[in-house]
Amino acid sequence: MITIKNTVNAPIEKVWEYWTKEEHVKNWNFAAADWHCPNATNNLQVGSEFHYTMAAKDNSFSFDYWGTYKNIEINKQLDFVLGDGRKVVVSFESTEDGTIVTEHFEPEQQNPSELQQTGWQMILDNFKAYVEC
Repeated sequence: MITIKNTVNAPIEKVWEYWTKEEHVKNWNFAAADWHCPNATNNLQVGSEFHYTMAAKDNSFSFDYWGTYKNIEINKQLDFVLGDGRKVVVSFESTEDGTIVTEHFEPEQQNPSELQQTGWQMILDNFKAYVEC
């Protein structure tokens, strides 16, 4: 498992909403400025799916990042399995400094773990910046 985290200077209810609402996901779910997330659907129910289009802005490449929810604890935790079978747990913890968002995910086998950790951390950093602006 790979773990990343960040503290977002916002109340947990806002952090949860910005993490789960489609209109917000499209504004932060990418790792670099030359990528974007033009489409997002999220059926926030156990057994249901989310689908986020990850795409290069120059239209040279895109893919569907998707998963199926296995457990949902509102304002606390999301457990899901990605389309390729990898497990992910995202937790939200309220503190005096804001909300700590922690992601634990199983790495895929095509890219080095360090590269995956860096990419996921960049997306989490985008999330933090979006929520705090």
